[in-house]
Amino acid sequence: MGTRSTKRMPKAKRMQVVRAPRRRARPEWVHQFLVVLTGTDPLIWRRIQVPLEYSFWDLHVAIQDAMGWHDSHLHEFRLLDPMEKHSVSIGIPTDEARAEQPVVPSWEVPLSGFFERRGWHALPVLYAYDFGDDWEHMLVHEEMVPADPPLSYPRCVAGARRCPPEDCGGPGGYARFLEAIASRRHPQYKEMLAWVGGAFDPNAFDPAAVRFDDPRRRWRHAFGGREERAARQRAPAPTRPNRHRP
Repeated sequence: MGTRSTKRMPKAKRMQVVRAPRRRARPEWVHQFLVVLTGTDPLIWRRIQVPLEYSFWDLHVAIQDAMGWHDSHLHEFRLLDPMEKHSVSIGIPTDEARAEQPVVPSWEVPLSGFFERRGWHALPVLYAYDFGDDWEHMLVHEEMVPADPPLSYPRCVAGARRCPPEDCGGPGGYARFLEAIASRRHPQYKEMLAWVGGAFDPNAFDPAAVRFDDPRRRWRHAFGGREERAARQRAPAPTRPNRHRP
């Protein structure tokens, strides 16, 4: 099913100071985003609402959970800075980052810096996930709406069709996978169904069934203890005491 990506859970850039996201109060306003997985036909899409105070890291976690990805690969937001008028990459800095286009840590960038309360829509954003399979999502900021106090956020309010399996080879590999499981006569029918656990309904999706993880907990899972380990690696090795023979 295509070439398996070699970039698994993110490896933070050396010497980077990583700070956990702060706990937030219940939101008064929420952003509404349309998320469309490009290259799929019929389209796989989600509509989500997230707190106004969210960072791009928090939005990343919400997109992963709403889509049904496993968050086991690198990701990156690519968008236009409305003030500087140049493209910006927001995600997880790594040692392989391009010098001409550095990646800004997503947990340090609030959504409010790019999506404001205006009468017109912000420009679409590209959200890339898994640089091996090259999944690209078109992210559209639709509006800002008042939060409904009885509800908790983030939440998925609409969507269609199931998320592709991880590591299936991108849009092309997913199309071949669907072709294989559509006919019992296909030579890879049994192999592909066994690969996904025995059954796969590409049309199955229920917004009410989406469960969102705490982005702070996801952050601790990805980066927790990394600073301590890096500090130990930078520290000089302890000197062994000299042992003199009598």
